[in-house]
Amino acid sequence: MIDEISQWILSLLIVFPVLAALLILVIPGKDDSRIHRHIAMGATILEFIFSLHLVRHFVPNTAQFQFSQVANWLPNSTGIKYIVGVDGINLILVLLSTLFCAIVMITTYTSLKTKVKGFLALFLLLESAIIGVFVSLDVVLFYVFWELSLIPVYFMIGIWGGKDRIYATLKLFIYGVIGSLLMLVALIYLYFAHANSHGGLYSSNILDLYSTAVTLPFNTQAWLFLAVTLAFGIKVPIFPFHTWLPDTYEQAPATYTLMSGVILKLATYGLIRFSLCLFPSAAAYYAKPIMLLAVIGILYGALIAWKQSNVRRIMAFSSLSHLGFIVIGIFSLNTLGLQGALYQMLNHAITAGALFILFNILYERKNSFELDDFGGLAKVMPWYAFFFVIAAMGSVALPSTGSFIGEWLILIGAFQANPILGSLATIGVIIGAVYILWATYKILFGPITHEENKKLAGMHKHEVFQLVILSIFIFVLGFSSSGILEHTKPTLVNIERCIKNNSAYSSELANTKNGILMPLSKFSLEIKQGVK
Repeated sequence: MIDEISQWILSLLIVFPVLAALLILVIPGKDDSRIHRHIAMGATILEFIFSLHLVRHFVPNTAQFQFSQVANWLPNSTGIKYIVGVDGINLILVLLSTLFCAIVMITTYTSLKTKVKGFLALFLLLESAIIGVFVSLDVVLFYVFWELSLIPVYFMIGIWGGKDRIYATLKLFIYGVIGSLLMLVALIYLYFAHANSHGGLYSSNILDLYSTAVTLPFNTQAWLFLAVTLAFGIKVPIFPFHTWLPDTYEQAPATYTLMSGVILKLATYGLIRFSLCLFPSAAAYYAKPIMLLAVIGILYGALIAWKQSNVRRIMAFSSLSHLGFIVIGIFSLNTLGLQGALYQMLNHAITAGALFILFNILYERKNSFELDDFGGLAKVMPWYAFFFVIAAMGSVALPSTGSFIGEWLILIGAFQANPILGSLATIGVIIGAVYILWATYKILFGPITHEENKKLAGMHKHEVFQLVILSIFIFVLGFSSSGILEHTKPTLVNIERCIKNNSAYSSELANTKNGILMPLSKFSLEIKQGVK
């Protein structure tokens, strides 16, 4: 029985939210009927239970994909199949996604007032697409789920967002289209390149394309790498492609902002699974420039966050800074840095989610995200202050929190890769602590400058429940990291080995005076010669 469940578990994780969404849409009742919320809540809880089955039966200390399933969904001649599976990398991200969907769904009981059925259906479709992105082992299937994950987001912001929601949605859409087209072109090229090198045999299996991509001429690999990395870099976002993020955070509904910590990880996951694994030589060649952009993002994001008065914009620039650390860890191209990056993906989602819940609590009571509208809340809402301090501890990476371990591993990996960039990133840690502590002081301490704040309602049970769960994870990840790190290590060791084995040519190029765009200029020349 367990074997039968395991065989279908990943497909069940993808399909079940879709079925729940359809059920919500077809069940009659008032738009604000609690039955629809209960169905959505139950579906997300069951999804989390299904993901726990993955963790329980996952075999550690191996880089092999597990719970794999293969099925035809297009003609065999196309080589495009339904292939799903998990290893140590995406296993923890699937668990994170299902946990967060269940926690976020609780928020809809109070924050969601209009068009409830439509929003709940979109949210469940988003969960399905997120799981699909993480477990897909076919590049066409991955691309389909990637695009499907964007559609609910556009509608969520465009319909349930703030007064400037259309502008924010349009901006996000433009960035999304650019990134998607870049990725599509690169994947199509790789798809036909595989056929050309295998006697006309087509395949979009990511494992088949791994073996094809590393044999491509370096100039070709370079532009494919840049196209894919730019597509993911826009969605991380990596500086300077971040300008959509502050507007999105400011205008998005509460449910989206809580989920953003998971949604943004789709792109960082893509950097590992595609940019590094498909194009190891190009990744080694361009690693330092990308790390430099990430460092700029860390420092810029931290400094700009310090100057913001709107807490959602603070979170936007804070995320730019924190995600910069994740990108540095990824492109350190060593196991420690990669482990730190993956660990920090979990930590950032949890701490950012906790802070967004805390800010949403204030908005529901006072309809404001402005720092100046608060102050001295520790006297009025002591439990609120307690949870806020815990979330702030996680955000500034204090010892005993998961973020401390994640950032520590990232910085070690960064120093191994480039001591100068590692040192600059360390400065970002200090600035990040300053703006979080400043925001904590502005909200919790000092005099109560607004008389109405003395009458703010205390925390509700569901808010306490959400924050207790996230607070526990902040400390559990700080004191018990070995299990997750051991699960991810075999795959990440293989990635580091692959990059080292394929980076000899890129190291030779890096020592020339041709600059980082030299492979692209060579590729352009080859195309012109081919045309002639």
